[in-house]
Amino acid sequence: MGMFTAKKTSDSDKKKKEVVDLNSEKKNIVEEKSMKDLYVESAGKESKKGNKSSLAYRVLVKPLVTEKATNLGSLNQYAFIVSNSANKIDVAKAISEVYGVQPIKVNIIKVKGKVINRGRVTGKRKDFKKALVTLKKGDSISIYEGV
Repeated sequence: MGMFTAKKTSDSDKKKKEVVDLNSEKKNIVEEKSMKDLYVESAGKESKKGNKSSLAYRVLVKPLVTEKATNLGSLNQYAFIVSNSANKIDVAKAISEVYGVQPIKVNIIKVKGKVINRGRVTGKRKDFKKALVTLKKGDSISIYEGV
């Protein structure tokens, strides 16, 4: 038997600890949980309003503020620049975490960077992804307040 093999235990075999509070003379029984149990619990919990996940802010880089994007606001569509590694599911989760609205549909467009010439020096702009997020009729996102 190797050193790293997992030992299967049932719920009744879990170790229990007694914690005694000196002030109130109450005994609390605390179960020791495995890492798998802790992972399942943390995945099931939703993030609180004040404690937003940092992953949402890594997915959404910034809102896309152009004339065409502002006209899409009348159709309940909003444009964002997202990270190059983001997919539709990540964008939908990030929108619901940050703005508190559930998107109906997410379209992603991969934009290639332009080749730029300045005299003899040539360069290239970065590639980026745009996400068009469609919301329900009554929902809206206030992106353009400070613009």
